[in-house]
Amino acid sequence: MTVRRSAALLAATATVLCAAAAPAAVAAPSPSPTPSVSLPAGLYGTKDPTYDGVWRQSLAFIAQELEGVTPAAESVDWLVAQQCDSGAYASYRADTGKPCDAKTMTDTNATAAAIQALAEIGGHGAAADKAIAWLKSVQNEDGGWGYNAGSPSDANSTSIVIGALARRKQRLADMTTAGGRTPYDVLLKLAIPCGGKDGGAFAYQPDKAGKLVANADATAAAVLGSMGKGLSAWNNSAAATKPTTCRTGAVEKPEQAAQNGAHYLAGALAGTGHLNQPPMPGATDTTEQPDFGNTADAVVALASSGHKDAASGALGWLKKHAAPWAAENGPAAYAQLIVAAHATGADARDFGGVDLVARLNATGPAPAAVHTPSPAASDYAAQDGTSDDAGLGVWWLVGIGLAAGAGIGFLISSRRKNPQL
Repeated sequence: MTVRRSAALLAATATVLCAAAAPAAVAAPSPSPTPSVSLPAGLYGTKDPTYDGVWRQSLAFIAQELEGVTPAAESVDWLVAQQCDSGAYASYRADTGKPCDAKTMTDTNATAAAIQALAEIGGHGAAADKAIAWLKSVQNEDGGWGYNAGSPSDANSTSIVIGALARRKQRLADMTTAGGRTPYDVLLKLAIPCGGKDGGAFAYQPDKAGKLVANADATAAAVLGSMGKGLSAWNNSAAATKPTTCRTGAVEKPEQAAQNGAHYLAGALAGTGHLNQPPMPGATDTTEQPDFGNTADAVVALASSGHKDAASGALGWLKKHAAPWAAENGPAAYAQLIVAAHATGADARDFGGVDLVARLNATGPAPAAVHTPSPAASDYAAQDGTSDDAGLGVWWLVGIGLAAGAGIGFLISSRRKNPQL
C-alpha cells in the first residue's frame, strides 16, 4: 500500500506515466516537507499532498475504522469533495471548486483507495458506486488496470481495483471484457512460474523484453488481489503453517498464485526479517536500505493468506525499527503498520511500545469518536464480501476450500508516485 513503492516500481510507474504524456511534475523529486501552499483543514499529514493526498487520507480512514476510530466530519467531507464528476479521483485536487477536465490526472489507485475508505466509514454509497462505474469504464481489454486510464495493466493497480470492486460486492469472476478476460487473468500472467529463485513472485509489468522480474511490492499486492481482498485485510484466526513449496506447473487459479506469492514473500523475509529497497537511479550510495512499507505489506499478505507464523519475524522487526520511519512519513505509514498489526492479531496501540492509533489520529483533525475494539472481534471476516452473492465469485470460494484442505487456514495500493509521503 503505497508509502509502499519500491524504487523499481517508482521507476516503472514514472515510465508508464511518461508514455501516457503525463506532465513533467510526475517525475519530480520528493516534495518538500514544508508545502509552499496551505493545506486544507481536513487533510491528514503535513507534507505536500500533490502525489498522495487522496491516498494517505484513504489509508488513514481504513486503518482508523479497523481500530474503532471514526474520522472527523471535515476529513470525510474533504475526501468526498475530491471526486470528479466522472466518479474518478486524482491524487490531489487543490481547488475542488474547479471541475475536473482533460488535464486532471485521475488515476485508478487513488480512486480504488477512496472507494474502500468510503465503504469503511459508510454513508457514501452513491459516491463509491460512481467511482466503481468509472473503474469499470476504464478496464483494459486484458481484464486489468494500469495506474492511469488506458495505461498498460500492472499487478499493483489491478490488485487494488480488485479490492475496491470486491468491497462494493461486485462479482469479479463475471467482470469480463469483450474478449472474455477477467481481472484475475492479468495477475495470472504476471505470476512467475515456480522453479527458479524468484518462483512464485509477481512482476509489476513485463519488462521491455517481455520478461517477468520479481517485485516484492507487486507480489504483496497481488497476493491480496488474487484472493479478492482489499486494503483492510482482516485478521484470520485459523491455524497457519509455513507456506508450502511453490507449486510447479502452469498457474491456472488465482488462489494458487496467491499461495505461491506467499511462499516467495516468506523466503524473502526469512534472512533478515525485512525486505530491502534498491538505491534510486543515479544515487551515489548504492547500499540497499530496509524497506519498511513493503515489509509491512508483506506481513499483511502472509497473514491474510493463512501464514501468520511466516510473518512473525518481520512483524517483530517492524515493532523494533519502524516507529522513526512512520513518524517521518506520516499517515499512510502509520496506516500500513496498523493494518499489519490488525492482520496478525497484534496490538496497534502497543506496537513495540508505540501507540500507532494515537499517532495516526494526531496527523489529522480530532476524530469524531474513538473506542477500543475487542481483541476477539471477528467481524472483519465478512467486510470484503466473502459470500458468493457478495461478488467475489467462484475463485475466492474455491481458494478457501483448497486452503482448508491443505491445513493452512486461510491486503496496496499503491502506492503513490512518491513512496516517502
